[in-house]
Amino acid sequence: MSTKPSTSLETFPNPAPQNDYTIRMTMPEFTCLCPKTGQPDFATLKLEYVPESKCLELKALKLYIWSFRDRGCFHEAVTNEILGHMVEAAAPRFMRLTAEFLVRGGIYTTVVAQHQAPGWTPPPPVSLP
Repeated sequence: MSTKPSTSLETFPNPAPQNDYTIRMTMPEFTCLCPKTGQPDFATLKLEYVPESKCLELKALKLYIWSFRDRGCFHEAVTNEILGHMVEAAAPRFMRLTAEFLVRGGIYTTVVAQHQAPGWTPPPPVSLP
């Protein structure tokens, strides 16, 4: 196992590209630094995506998330940066990243950023009895 963070995201071929299906991941150990104070910011990242031809590889994702630990980042900027890198790597049909930051100065911050591929529409919801 690597002992160093990485800024690379790896992918693998989608095993079922004919299907619209959702992959959900929760990353409860995201950290970066406040760009104003240098103090650590902690967040849970929640990723949901519908893959096209590629899926994100988990070990590489873990090392990528780790690469933010010593960087000063505003919550809004880092959420959109991470989403942009993931979209660039995997080119999904749809992707949503929710970053739920822990309290800082009495304020909880949640940032939601999403991407939808041109021409893709989600299937209608199914309601079962």
